Amino acid sequence: MSQLTHDLGSDIGSRRWFRGLATFFGMTAGALAFWPGFAPLEAAPLMPSDADVRGEYRRQAIAPLALGADTGRRIGPGTLVRPLASAPERPRLEMVATLGRGDGFETMLRRAGMDPADARQVTALVGGTVAVGEIEPGTRVDLVLGRRPAVSAPRPLDTLSLRARFDLELAVTRATPGGPLVLERKPIRVDDTPLRVRGIVGESLYRSARAAGAPASAVQAYLKALTDQIDLERELRPGDTFDIILSHRRAATGERLPGQLLYAGVERDGQRKVQLMRWGREGRFFEASGIGEQKDGLIAPVAGPVGSRFGMRRHPILGYRRMHAGLDYRARHGTPIVAVTDGQVTGAGRMGGCGYAVRLRHGGALDTRYCHMSRIAVDAGQNVRRGQVIGYVGSTGLSTGPHLHYEMYRGGRAVDPASVRYVTRAMLSGEQLARFRATLARIREVEAGAAFGSLPKPAAAPSGPRREIDRLD
Repeated sequence: MSQLTHDLGSDIGSRRWFRGLATFFGMTAGALAFWPGFAPLEAAPLMPSDADVRGEYRRQAIAPLALGADTGRRIGPGTLVRPLASAPERPRLEMVATLGRGDGFETMLRRAGMDPADARQVTALVGGTVAVGEIEPGTRVDLVLGRRPAVSAPRPLDTLSLRARFDLELAVTRATPGGPLVLERKPIRVDDTPLRVRGIVGESLYRSARAAGAPASAVQAYLKALTDQIDLERELRPGDTFDIILSHRRAATGERLPGQLLYAGVERDGQRKVQLMRWGREGRFFEASGIGEQKDGLIAPVAGPVGSRFGMRRHPILGYRRMHAGLDYRARHGTPIVAVTDGQVTGAGRMGGCGYAVRLRHGGALDTRYCHMSRIAVDAGQNVRRGQVIGYVGSTGLSTGPHLHYEMYRGGRAVDPASVRYVTRAMLSGEQLARFRATLARIREVEAGAAFGSLPKPAAAPSGPRREIDRLD
């Protein structure tokens, strides 16, 4: 056998090598002659040859698909379960509707899918307790709608609840299935004790007040009120005492509602105390002496640069030199014009070459006039405040283009508006001053952190929540 086989890699060309090559070809030809065929052999399948089953096996490599995310086959019903022709409707539908800004209460209920008749009844019930238009935007209304009486009919209301006011919750239910809607009032006890925050000024007055628990809005109002009285950067030092009192409401359910700043005080060693309290319909701050907040200087009547100043000049239309008794502010057509300080409207309308104009009378025998308006926003006899819009820039009368001609008169004589620095301070006197000081003394008796205490108990606490029922058939 060793003579028939030979290493074809050695002794190439020898007789023994040729003998081994012949043996190789002979064995190869014999193997090919007895080869059974070239068709592949297939083993018996271990699973059914169904295409869906093979696809499911393939999806096992992807976790979400293996859990039935695409077809739900793994959690699907068995072969004995027959699918329904149509799924049944949910008997009750719970949802939350939110009252948007400028949205109508009844419109919101209809948009949520409520029966229009029920929406009208609910609006009437709620409107009989609180003004529907005064419900704050963003109020959440919890709704539970019942089963539809017909396929295309809207869902009837089962229950509805909302926080109509900070101190009142309302609920609307049906006394009996298919019966009338009933309104249930749920008053919420509220503690209106003002919140007083006192503390020591550190490196930053704002941070010290915030760290003591004062709301950010109250601290900002506090700093603004003090700015008219003292120079916070120079006169206030670390170690001084700040005193803040603000209106504050705390409901029995735990919600808190900070209000506006009522009192702003500062205590400093060796210097006068600052005691400011909000007073009057306009909500201005007054000192303990009864002197109101100071308004230092006039504000610009319009946002724009000064074009022509007070004095003699050649008139651009008439063509000759004459006195220019005011300042011209360059501004675009329609720019708001504001009152430079508090005053009363003594004239509003057409005024010769001034076109549409407004004349104001202020304290100290001072008058101002605003000319060439495109539109007037006040009426004669009306009181206006500093910064209030009184009209809009135009080009009426003797004018070459949109601008504001602003005049000032003291005792009836024209003065240069740029030379006047006007200061106004309101002052209380008589009975009004006495009531102011009595209120100031009473509010200063509030203890620091009083609003964080427990709610006062009623004289005869009821065993359960007080309920009041209204019925609308």
